[in-house]
This record gives sequence, structure tokens and C-alpha cells, in this order.
Amino acid sequence: MDTIKQLQWRYATKKFDVTKKLSAEKLNVVKQAFNLTATSFGLQTIKLVIVEDKTVRQSLLKAAFNQKQVVDASHLLVICVQSDISTTDIDNYYKNIKGIRKTSETILKPYREDLVNMMAKKSVAQRQQWSTNQAYIALGNLMTVCAMEGIDSCPMEGFLPQEYDRILELDKQGLKSVLLLPLGYRAADDMFSELKKVRRPINEGVIEI
Repeated sequence: MDTIKQLQWRYATKKFDVTKKLSAEKLNVVKQAFNLTATSFGLQTIKLVIVEDKTVRQSLLKAAFNQKQVVDASHLLVICVQSDISTTDIDNYYKNIKGIRKTSETILKPYREDLVNMMAKKSVAQRQQWSTNQAYIALGNLMTVCAMEGIDSCPMEGFLPQEYDRILELDKQGLKSVLLLPLGYRAADDMFSELKKVRRPINEGVIEI
């Protein structure tokens, strides 16, 4: 598949075909892509909530300023961050490394201690922002993977996170919503799908040294 062709095909879908649904296979690709997203230190302090239930999504619509993609898409992805990062999170991460790679404790210990110290020096707000930075990496990765898979998407910051947290009861799971990504297939009459992309010439946006 031509990567550039698919990236040119991708656009922020304004109108989804409500009759088309992602297959289980396509949805599994999305899940795997999220899980394989690069994160700083590989710590994965982000989570993905997939909302398919139309009734639940209808309750979320107003908190997304009535943007219909939330309801009309096949699935709504809510990218979340942990409310905080604890020493236990870091310990569990290094236990996972040890279990999968069989890396010795002697090698892992100094790296674990450095990460614990780094996080301890940050405020809760700074740790949340650190995780939010990872969420944007995940968003970009998911959008690219979806384009390659022929799945339409629409990245959205325009919503009320506190309302989403309340309705989806994310706070009970120690999570905070930061980004939305409705997924599905574009409607045949979405005029935006035919518009040419507006981008600067490559030599204005890319500096080669």
C-alpha cells in the first residue's frame, strides 16, 4: 500500500456513514496499534476507552458541543491518562520487563530508581502533563494506522473532559480523558472528503542540514 497516498486520503471526517461498522478484525488492529504506541520509557501511563454503545455516546454528545461524529461514527475512542503516576506503576513496569526479557535485577535497579526519582520531582500536574504528551503520540499513531487500514477518523480536543470523566466514571478508575477519536467510514455526501489538502511546500516545513 502506498503510504503517502493513504495519508493524502485521510482527512478529519466531518460526517460518518451511520450504517457502516468496523469489523472485529479492524477494531483489533486499532487496539494493537494503541498498545504498540511508543511512550516515554515505555511506561504506558495512558489508556484507551472504546465506546460502541449508542446510548452512552448520545449522553456524551452535549459534552462534545454536539459534534455528531461522537454518535454517528462506528466507535468512539477516548484516550485517557492516569490521574497520577505512582512508584507502584514503575515497579510493575520493571517487573514486566524482568518477566518478558529475563533482564537481571542488577541491570534494572538503577534505571528503576532513576525513573522513581524523576517522577518524584514532578508535581501531580506535571506528571499528568507528561502523560498527556504520551496521549498525543498515541493519537498520531492511531490516525496513521487507521489511514493505512482505510478507516476514517476525526481527532477531537473540543469536548469537556470533566463531563466525560463523570459520565464514563473514569475517575473511579483513576483516569482522566484528554482526547477523542471517532472511527468509522465517511459518508458519501461529506463534502470535506473531496477537498484538496492545504499544506505548505515541503521545503518550507522541512529543514535539511
